[in-house]
Amino acid sequence: MRKGFGIMLLAILFCLPMQIVTNERLQAQSEQEHKSEADRLLEMGEQQFGKSQYQEAFKTFQSALESYRLNNNRKGEADAIISLAHIFNSVGTYQKALELYQQALGIKKQIGDREGEGNALHGLGDVYDSLGQYSKAIEFHQQALDIAKQIGDRDGEGNALNGLADVYESLGQYPKAITLYQQSLVLRKQIGDRIGEAYVLFGLADIYETLEDYPKSLDFYQQSLAIRQQIGDRNGEASSLFGLGIINTSIGQHQKAIDYFQQSLAIKKQIGDRNGEAYILNGLGYVYGKVGQYDQTIDFLQQSLSISKQIGDRYSEGYSLENLGLALSKLNQTELAILFYKQSVNVHESIRKDIRKLPKEIQKTYLSTIEESYRNLADLLLKQNRILEAQQVLDLLKVQELSAYLRNVRGNSETEKGLNLYQSEQNIIALAIELNSLLQKERNNQLSASEQQRLNKLIGDEKDRNKQFSAFLNNPEVQKSINELRNTEKNNIDLENVRNLRNEILSQRSNVAILYPLVLEDRLELILLTAQTPPIRRTIAIRRDILNKEIAEFVTNLRDTTSEDVKVSAQKFHTWLIEPFETELAQLKIDTIAYAPDSRLRYIPLAALYDGKQWLAEKYRINYITAQSLTKFNVKQISTPHILAGAFGGKSNENRSGFNGLPATVIEVKKIANRFGNTTTLVESDFSKTITESKANSYTILHLATHGQLVQGKPEDSFILFGNGDKATVSEIRDWALNNVDLVVLSACQSGVGGKLGNGIEILGLGYQMQVAGARVAIASLWQVDDTGTQVLMEAFYSELQKGNVTISESLRRAQVSLIKSPNYSHPYFWSAFFAIGNAL
Repeated sequence: MRKGFGIMLLAILFCLPMQIVTNERLQAQSEQEHKSEADRLLEMGEQQFGKSQYQEAFKTFQSALESYRLNNNRKGEADAIISLAHIFNSVGTYQKALELYQQALGIKKQIGDREGEGNALHGLGDVYDSLGQYSKAIEFHQQALDIAKQIGDRDGEGNALNGLADVYESLGQYPKAITLYQQSLVLRKQIGDRIGEAYVLFGLADIYETLEDYPKSLDFYQQSLAIRQQIGDRNGEASSLFGLGIINTSIGQHQKAIDYFQQSLAIKKQIGDRNGEAYILNGLGYVYGKVGQYDQTIDFLQQSLSISKQIGDRYSEGYSLENLGLALSKLNQTELAILFYKQSVNVHESIRKDIRKLPKEIQKTYLSTIEESYRNLADLLLKQNRILEAQQVLDLLKVQELSAYLRNVRGNSETEKGLNLYQSEQNIIALAIELNSLLQKERNNQLSASEQQRLNKLIGDEKDRNKQFSAFLNNPEVQKSINELRNTEKNNIDLENVRNLRNEILSQRSNVAILYPLVLEDRLELILLTAQTPPIRRTIAIRRDILNKEIAEFVTNLRDTTSEDVKVSAQKFHTWLIEPFETELAQLKIDTIAYAPDSRLRYIPLAALYDGKQWLAEKYRINYITAQSLTKFNVKQISTPHILAGAFGGKSNENRSGFNGLPATVIEVKKIANRFGNTTTLVESDFSKTITESKANSYTILHLATHGQLVQGKPEDSFILFGNGDKATVSEIRDWALNNVDLVVLSACQSGVGGKLGNGIEILGLGYQMQVAGARVAIASLWQVDDTGTQVLMEAFYSELQKGNVTISESLRRAQVSLIKSPNYSHPYFWSAFFAIGNAL
């Protein structure tokens, strides 16, 4: 939750002699008094923890721990350690939480306290869920569940079921999560656990809100609210009211949403939950924006922002900044909107490396996705022709999309730097910080006469606290900086990431251009980066809905070998994506395009664009990249091929794990082996996940001729199938050791898009996971190509690669051209599905 606070607690852990009951006093008490005092402290700490009074609870639990240890009460000692671990988990200090849970687990096992053992295992499961290590989380929660069932601990059983449900919800496996919650709900009702019952109902409401089943979500939120009101759970009541505000915002019942948010806010203020207060204020700001009352929106969001900064909650700070950007853009205060969006992006980038989730009760909110704020910011920057800044945002956007899809994408030294700021933007931020400091002093009656004068100058004559931030935005000093931004040459920021890009790639390969498209609601924006020119921007006037229809039609034509309209679609997309830059591409003698596709453009192969005479594959090498900041362009070129080739094989009518055999794959790998002496083949049952994973890093090329599915929205369902029926999920692949592997070829993989296109991130997600595992390049396909056609393409590809002085992208291009010129495989269905992701330049 708050990294700084977690560090502070670590310091307190070793520095509490004044707060701890002294040894002399404890030793003077009887053994029973020791235990009673420790038990009292433990109970008091639990009450403080329940109120989110973490610092107070920490001191109390530490005192209880000392008392239990002096009394040699091992059970109490472990209970206190578990309670301390709960705090570290709550504030995001996960490694310390893991250490304490493990310590408690060891004690519980030694003394045979099975119930306590289950509690420690459950805590470990919660931490690993927070860390995104879902397999471990499931393992520990399942162990806790098994123990609870064995000893008849019904409460522990319910907790473990909830923990498992939370993990499966994190994984997006909502039916599984719902089933587990329902099991827990039955149990809670049987044992009369009203608190637990309300928690489960809230969890179900949360899932159904995500699934956009608003009637069910509304019903479950109302049930949880009724119980929490009956039992006097004020914090839980506020959370349920907040959930009802979210749902009513989603269904357009804005006044109801405001009422629920206001009720929730009153409770949060009453119980002193500053974190909850910040999120509710954010909710109020958002819903007032939905009805066009932007002045009130700005006031509520500024209050939320102020609290977030005071308590160090980076998540709510990022959301407040994001929504302020949205509100100011609606008021046509573009420079200020850009500034707030930039700060929001920088906050998101700074915290993503920690892989921390929002608190459970505010995970699924009214807020648009984080990615949308990046898209909105890029839109505003491009409208002002601030191209360099927009390109940097587009790169970070793709990183965030991967993060949302795979849930394990960490930031790196480049992304953590965030976005560059003009001096004028830095001046406005400095003034805003000064304003907040003065307002805080005013609330505490600590303003000096000179500080009062300065505050009056910043906010004018505005006395209403809720309107002071709006008044500040109209301050002459702020307006001066805004005017400087309007009159500044927009391309003069020497962005470090662009410098790195040119130094690392473009200056060494002057024949390469990087193409960034951005799909917006009302248009398509294109950015081209080259070594010899400033960034070039082109705008195509086509609405997103029209573009998406054209993409769907193009995909259909590409996959139909009888289609006579495929060139018509291909030429349209050439007109939109390539033709705007044809003059520059020709003048600069560009022969390689590094392509970072956006949204549904990921479903159409760039190689299959047609200019009326030639396919793009006949003119350019194509290299897909996930994001410039995630692509390792400076790694070595491909080594002498040493190949591990596996084939699914079987008969074409033979079914394994729901997939038909691919007889030509056996021929495919045998021809590779005949061509390259350093080839090991694995066929049928010998082609297993275990053998492949264990051998892979001893080879430079890993060729997998088998079925695969890349599933939109659910990476846990994406997989590669092996000859013995094993499956390796895309998430598992990231844990493979592929540091010595130059190239992974998935010659029968496909994007399982079904009848509805998503945003295509699953396609680039595969390449990213391969790079995380250590591989330099992956070749995959957008659809499953004819078995024999794939064999022909792969034979041509390896024939080119064998020459030794040909890059991966050029080898693939030449193979595609050979099929284009062949009598049987000239339709783009056969050759354009295959694309290279990573550093294939």
